[in-house]
Amino acid sequence: MQPPTHQIHRHPALPWAELRVSHQSCHSYRLHTHAQYSIGLVDKGGTLFHHAQGPDRVREGGVVVMEPGHWHACNPELSRPWAYRMLFVQASWLHAQMGVEALYFEHRTIHNAEISQLTDKVCSPLGVHPDPQAVDAYTQTLIRLLRQLGTAASSQALSPAPHNAAYPALQQMHRHPEEEVTMQTLAELCGMSPTRFSRHFKALTGVTPGTYRLNLRLNGAKQLLAQGESLACAAQHMGFADQAHMQRAFKAHHAMTPGNYAHNCS
Repeated sequence: MQPPTHQIHRHPALPWAELRVSHQSCHSYRLHTHAQYSIGLVDKGGTLFHHAQGPDRVREGGVVVMEPGHWHACNPELSRPWAYRMLFVQASWLHAQMGVEALYFEHRTIHNAEISQLTDKVCSPLGVHPDPQAVDAYTQTLIRLLRQLGTAASSQALSPAPHNAAYPALQQMHRHPEEEVTMQTLAELCGMSPTRFSRHFKALTGVTPGTYRLNLRLNGAKQLLAQGESLACAAQHMGFADQAHMQRAFKAHHAMTPGNYAHNCS
């Protein structure tokens, strides 16, 4: 059996996009979120797609889509190797292109030949030196695909968080994910006991405060590494105890080390 490979593709002509291509992967991911819109295609094998309305089984040729901030995990069935591609699209760029506040996907798993073909096109790397027409064609294909899969929504409709009593703590964690704040402090910020706060926070996010903060830190570290920051600086800036701490958490969540993520790019 061939060893697993995970390749990250970024292109100067598409600064708002990042493509991950994984082969022979047996890694089971922990629940996580992305800051970007996610569009994935299963190339080989199958996966169990865990999300708020799932789980769903996705076979070869199946497509998965996810809005930013939604907890999910795609894990291989029966731990058998599978291959997939996942495109991450910057939310602010996409909203401007489509003229919407937000995009909502009614169906997060799709088995449709036309959708699969379009997804294959946008989940394929551009050439090294694409001409402007190729870049425009790629962009138009992506927008066409997302218009078929998603509907316009207001940002408020997709973010009921302000109505939850734990929302002040959520705001604090987003403002300063690097800070070590105790459960007691977060609970006091919301005017609750730690036990009551924990219940409200999990009802709001689906996960514990510790899991939520770690996910914020890892997403922040990914962004810094993609911008060329060193591993040490990314770890320090995002509040990890040290570089080794970030490396362990990063690998557990993304099946590659932060060094591989930063340097294994084309």
